[in-house]
Amino acid sequence: MTNIASLLKSEIIRLARKEVRAEIQSLKKGLAGHRSEIGALKKEVRSLQNQLKRASKGAKPPAAEGARDETQVRFSTAGMKAHRKKLKLSAKDYGLLIGASMLSVYKWEDGKVKPRTSALARIARVRTIGKREADRRLAELKGA
Repeated sequence: MTNIASLLKSEIIRLARKEVRAEIQSLKKGLAGHRSEIGALKKEVRSLQNQLKRASKGAKPPAAEGARDETQVRFSTAGMKAHRKKLKLSAKDYGLLIGASMLSVYKWEDGKVKPRTSALARIARVRTIGKREADRRLAELKGA
């Protein structure tokens, strides 16, 4: 009896494997197709990213162009100190022109602290004026 039971069991296992193999074969074909599609899409994404990099290298971002005038002001401690000396102003008066304190002017000139972007814009405006204009503005500020 054990012989027939083992034969029956082995035959059932063989038929089950055959059925499973047939089902798995169709799944493998579908999987291979999906993998090739994924590979093609990855290549396309890479090429599009490279095109974007090449196109954006020459062009400047539109947001940065408008903001560059105010935020991209070069600041030099020696330049600020020299301009203040040229105008023959104290740190207190120079700070009054800029809209900052005397202590801030000293710290900026010593290089201990960098001015904020809002202060940089005001410094840039003051750097364009001469001695007479500075004296006139100071008189207005002190008179008000």
